Amino acid sequence: MSTDRTRINGEIRAAELRVIGAEGENLGVLSYADAMKAAEAAGLDLIEISPNATPPVAKVMDYGKFQYELKKKESAARAKSKVSETKEVQIKVGTGENDMRLKAKKAAEWLAEGHRVRAELFLKGRYKGMEEAFLKQRLEKFLLLIPYAYRVPEPVARSPKGFAAIVERDPAAAKKPPTATI
Repeated sequence: MSTDRTRINGEIRAAELRVIGAEGENLGVLSYADAMKAAEAAGLDLIEISPNATPPVAKVMDYGKFQYELKKKESAARAKSKVSETKEVQIKVGTGENDMRLKAKKAAEWLAEGHRVRAELFLKGRYKGMEEAFLKQRLEKFLLLIPYAYRVPEPVARSPKGFAAIVERDPAAAKKPPTATI
């Protein structure tokens, strides 16, 4: 028997148990034999729900229902936990204004979903020899197009492929209601 498995009926090893009845009422601290009699009288199982307590806590209920409720709680917890990824958007020096707007809009969607966005200015060939200030300005121009409240945790920096900046949603600005523009 593994240690993480819930013990039921004959698997319970404690001499005394704090027992919770089928309707949720507290039956008090009972001997193992009395707790088993109470479970059999109700036609249900005796399930050890808190083995580390002193004395261990057991509940009189149907084991199938207990497993169902446990799975339901786990799936609800999984649904609430959100996995944050770092999405990447890549622009080039020659990327047109409309394409930059489309990529900025996509970056805003990712930010709204809670992801981080890595904006990268991809340089190849002769573009690598261009003035750094101009290239950084080009990337910053793209960042200004993003229609979402964001913050840049680290400044624009050189990356293996060119220049990159990581953007993440700004929790302070995201809480404020959006102002309507006419």
